Amino acid sequence: MEKVPMTPAGYDQLRARLRHLKSVEKPANIRAIEEAREHGDLRENAEYHAAKDQQGLIDSQIRELEAAISLAHIIDPSKLTGDKILFGATVSLSDLETDEAITYSIVGKYEANL
Repeated sequence: MEKVPMTPAGYDQLRARLRHLKSVEKPANIRAIEEAREHGDLRENAEYHAAKDQQGLIDSQIRELEAAISLAHIIDPSKLTGDKILFGATVSLSDLETDEAITYSIVGKYEANL
């Protein structure tokens, strides 16, 4: 499998999100399913079907985060030197006409904020 590049901060964010999914969202979803089951006939129980759909989304997110974490290749930007723009670098661009400055950090898909 191909490694997934990420910064230490991005790795920590993924781990925190995974912990939250497993310790908060999944148990709350399990309680919601149990509660919906108590309402009777499951074939026409919208709460039950919504909770089961949510369970599928949570489980999918957990699998994706576990895969990304297991394939993580952590690149520490503070150890980068030189004049090349590489993964983890922070780049500032200036618009010469308006003097407006924009700063970008070069990160992977799990850290990107499009």
